[in-house]
Amino acid sequence: MRIALAFLMTLHGMAHLVSFVEAWRLIPQGGFPYKTTILAGRVDLGDSGTRAVGVIWLVVAVAFMLAAAGAVVDAAWWMPVALGMAASSLLLSLVELPQAKPGLAINIAIIAALVVGGRFGWL
Repeated sequence: MRIALAFLMTLHGMAHLVSFVEAWRLIPQGGFPYKTTILAGRVDLGDSGTRAVGVIWLVVAVAFMLAAAGAVVDAAWWMPVALGMAASSLLLSLVELPQAKPGLAINIAIIAALVVGGRFGWL
């Protein structure tokens, strides 16, 4: 179960990179829509604020992948890091609704797997 969770965290971390790339406009205009708003368009962060949030997406992406690597080698620190990143990602997903709706389900699944798997010694 630990390796499967590591795989899921790696994929989820890679999905976070999309939001970073979008916020920093690192791909041609036809790829992903550029927006400067959060909370379903209720709050406009402007260009600088959008880039700042993009950096947060990047940090969480990298941390998810590090937690996944830690899970593969069964490092002592991987579960707390994974739980913290899943909680952070859950908050980011809530702020970016409705576009990040799939992220909500994935984060809840990761958190549930960590809590249940840790409790029953499956990880």
